[in-house]
Amino acid sequence: MDISVELTLTPLKDDYEPIIKDFIKSLRKSEFKIIETPLSTQVYGDFKELMSFLNDNIYNTFLNSESIIMNIKIVKSDRSNYVPNF
Repeated sequence: MDISVELTLTPLKDDYEPIIKDFIKSLRKSEFKIIETPLSTQVYGDFKELMSFLNDNIYNTFLNSESIIMNIKIVKSDRSNYVPNF
């Protein structure tokens, strides 16, 4: 089953950029389709494989930061080719 996941990582500290950059770099090393925007990162792939991958990466990111928020949206389908029709 394909899913679309939107992630927004928010470290609660002044020096937040390195944490976000490291997380995005870890996502880029995967075989999943990644789309980066200024406000979030979108990842597309098979549910079980992608969720396992994200679980490991989010866990490692949380281990390396004291205060951090991860907002996650999951859609059941691959929405990577979405084009507005209005």
